[in-house]
Amino acid sequence: MASKLAFTASPFEGYLGRKSGWMKLGVKKAKLSDPNAKKANLSARKRGRMKIPSYSDVGGGKGEFQLKDFFIHTCGIEAVLNTGALQSCHSLGANLYRCVLPPVQLLNFKVSPVLDLQVTPTDEDCVLELISCKFDGSEAVGRQNEHFSASMRNHITWETVGAEQYLDIDVTLDVVLEIYTLPFTLMPISAVERPGNIMMQVLVDRLVPLLIQQLLQRYEEWIQLQLQCSRSLPLIDNEFST
Repeated sequence: MASKLAFTASPFEGYLGRKSGWMKLGVKKAKLSDPNAKKANLSARKRGRMKIPSYSDVGGGKGEFQLKDFFIHTCGIEAVLNTGALQSCHSLGANLYRCVLPPVQLLNFKVSPVLDLQVTPTDEDCVLELISCKFDGSEAVGRQNEHFSASMRNHITWETVGAEQYLDIDVTLDVVLEIYTLPFTLMPISAVERPGNIMMQVLVDRLVPLLIQQLLQRYEEWIQLQLQCSRSLPLIDNEFST
């Protein structure tokens, strides 16, 4: 599988894989344009757990295929960034990536979400932080960036219980919307928050199982890649010895 990330030379050396399995996703936004405006606070949370298949009968033992090694590999970084759902993704240096989502229709506007994400996997955890988020489009679209703020935390852990290993995920999403247009300014804040919370919870409920399945699928692909590499090394050594 061809890499979709334009990595700089050894972007993870000396920084990744040095600490301790959870992932954290944070969204940092500028302050809202009007501190006195009515604001709707929306939130959603979802946890999930899935058993990790055993690969002890493949390649000499599952000790060779630890999750901490997967998350510092290109395959693991792509899985965390979910590059398959992105229009583009390239490295900005070190462990920072600019990700552009496919354009979406928002009311009468076509917008392209642009995210700057920082990935920091370690021996025991992996942290994914959204350093900045904005909507690219028309001038009117650009002004919408001043009327919302958001934070999201994606906490993924793995643990061994007896002879079984599990992957856990805990996603929390919080959004603050500035209410500044009619007829919403005439309504109580709850008229925005109630349907907004329901919509966000549906989104997170669907997202978490997909995230777990994707991570495990990419983990298996990474294991197969390691096996292919290990099988090719003896052939290379033989060529040099002759």
